[in-house]
Amino acid sequence: MSHRIAVGSQASNGKGRGMAVIIALCNQKGGVGKTTSTVNLGAALAEQGQRILMVDLDPQAALTAYWGLHEPLPEPTLYRLLSDSRTPVQSALRSVRTTIDVIPSDIDLAAAEIELFSALGRERILKEVLDPLADVYDFVLIDCPPNLGLLTINALVAAHGVIVPLQCEYFALRGLSMLLDTLAKVKRRLNPQLEITGILPTLYNGRTRHAKEVLEEVRGMFGERVFDTVIRTSIRFAESTVAHQPILEFAPKHVGAQSYRSLAKEILDDTNTQ
Repeated sequence: MSHRIAVGSQASNGKGRGMAVIIALCNQKGGVGKTTSTVNLGAALAEQGQRILMVDLDPQAALTAYWGLHEPLPEPTLYRLLSDSRTPVQSALRSVRTTIDVIPSDIDLAAAEIELFSALGRERILKEVLDPLADVYDFVLIDCPPNLGLLTINALVAAHGVIVPLQCEYFALRGLSMLLDTLAKVKRRLNPQLEITGILPTLYNGRTRHAKEVLEEVRGMFGERVFDTVIRTSIRFAESTVAHQPILEFAPKHVGAQSYRSLAKEILDDTNTQ
C-alpha cells in the first residue's frame, strides 16, 4: 500500500542519520491498542537498526509502566519538560533498551492540560521540547491520551504523521470521523505537513463476522490509508505487558510479533520512498 508520511527535511546530520520522523499514535477512544502498538512498533523498528524515542503523553502513564518504570519516577518527567522550558529534554530520557529511549510520565501530567491552556504558543510546546532531539533518533513515537484535548493537539503539531489504531468493532468506527476532522483542522491551521501515516486495525478477531464486516467497511471507506497489517487479539499481549517486554521479545515467533514486524516494514518502505 502507499501511505503518505510528510517527514520534513531529511538532510543528513553528519552521522548518516536524517531528521527524526515523528509519529503520533492517536485515537480519542481508549482501549484500542495505542500503547501496545507504540511499544511493539518501536521494538520492531529497533530490530531494523532504527534509533527510537517513545514519548508517554498520557497521564495514565501506561507506556511508562509497560517498560517497568514505576513511580515514584526520578525527575524530570514529561510534565516538567512541558511546564518548565529551562529543563533540558536530555535529562528526562530513560534508556530501556540499547536503541530505545523513553520520556516517561506520571499523573502530574494531568495538570499540564490546565496549565498549558493560558501558555503562549500552547499548541507548540511539545514540539519545542522535542526539537533538540531531531537528529538523535530515527523515529519518535508519541503515545497520546484517549481524548482530543490540548495534550493530543500538542502531539499532532509536533508530528509528521499519525497512526490511528482502530479496534475492529462498530462503535470504534463511529468515532473515527471526529478524529479525522480534528486532524484536518490541525493540518490546516497549525501543522501543514501533518499526514495520516495509516489506520491500523487492532484487536481483530477473525472468528467473528462482526470484526470481518468492520474491517471490510474500513478498507472500503479509507482504501490505501489502511495498513495491510492487521493486529489480531491475543492474550499474549497482556502477558508481555506484565513481563514489561515487547511481544517481539516475550514471544518472538508469535503472530502478534510478526504483525508488528510487518507494520514496521510498511512504515520503513514508505519513509524510504519519500
